[in-house]
Amino acid sequence: MAERPGKKQLVKGNVALAEGAVQAGCKCYFGYPITPQNDVPEYLSWRLPQVGGTFLQAESEVASINMVMGAAMTGTRAMTSSSSPGISLMQEGISFLAGDQLPAVIVNMERCGPGLGGIKPTQGDYFQATRGGGHGDYRTLVLAPASVQELFDLTFLAFDLADKYRNPVLVLADAILGQIKEPAVLEPEHPPLKTDKASWTLTGAAAERPIHNIRSMYLDGDDQEQLNYTLKQKYERMEREEPRFEARWCDGADCAVVAFGTAARIAVSAIHEAHEQGLRVGLFRPITLYPFPQEALRSLTEWVKRILVFELNTGQMLEDVRAVVPHDVSVAFHGRPAGGLPTADEILGRIKEL
Repeated sequence: MAERPGKKQLVKGNVALAEGAVQAGCKCYFGYPITPQNDVPEYLSWRLPQVGGTFLQAESEVASINMVMGAAMTGTRAMTSSSSPGISLMQEGISFLAGDQLPAVIVNMERCGPGLGGIKPTQGDYFQATRGGGHGDYRTLVLAPASVQELFDLTFLAFDLADKYRNPVLVLADAILGQIKEPAVLEPEHPPLKTDKASWTLTGAAAERPIHNIRSMYLDGDDQEQLNYTLKQKYERMEREEPRFEARWCDGADCAVVAFGTAARIAVSAIHEAHEQGLRVGLFRPITLYPFPQEALRSLTEWVKRILVFELNTGQMLEDVRAVVPHDVSVAFHGRPAGGLPTADEILGRIKEL
């Protein structure tokens, strides 16, 4: 949530995200309407053709993710977006993207569930996002913005990370972030990452080079197992190189609130009130949910011995926090699922209980 230099404009979160994709060089978007992310395809339906791109409203979420796969095989920067149940329908395709080692960006502007649920904000898709979600032994990089500015910046970053690792990257936000308007700089801080894709892309030029074969199924010997080891090494590299987080007011703090996305915004208001009352409280905000910033949080517990995990669900990131912190650290939880939004005073009350 840090300030970015540059000329700002008042913009809706979904629009900032879509423009971040355009600035990152996205040339293909395939999607199907579902609230509360519909501003994304609406914006891209006219914006992508302006930059020589292709927008196509597919007949379903299943079709959308498979169209993304086809575009990704050519080395084209491609994306789709949806909301929770729509992302569930895409899970087989996302697993195929990971198994085929194809770069793609998937946006989940969460709505509440389970099932069809409703359009209220939630963070109930943490498990789905960070545990792969579909079948097989795979992971997706997961970025969790907490502001309109980060919806632009992290979507831009998602395309770079997808190309860097040849892996699908998920941007996980929610109904509040998608619908609010905030000042944001809609210009990237650097050009899009350039990677050499000639060694694997399907370009139709096989007569001039060795034939490329993109697949995730291997029936001979232990080739399938070797693919999974290759993927595992890639995920280990992500865990070394890509953890991102924000730590505020943590030096000398007695207690820290661990929250991401919209929950972190509410937590900031509660922490300001705590400071006014003389309480030493910090905020630890994971920006990458996978890889989870384990080492940074573990280092924090060298002096912070009380942690409040706050999520808009019944406790999902909580499991990752408990897996990281030592046993001498007290971990409490406060959650509001399926659209229930706590006030800052409610969070302050839990902080005082610690």
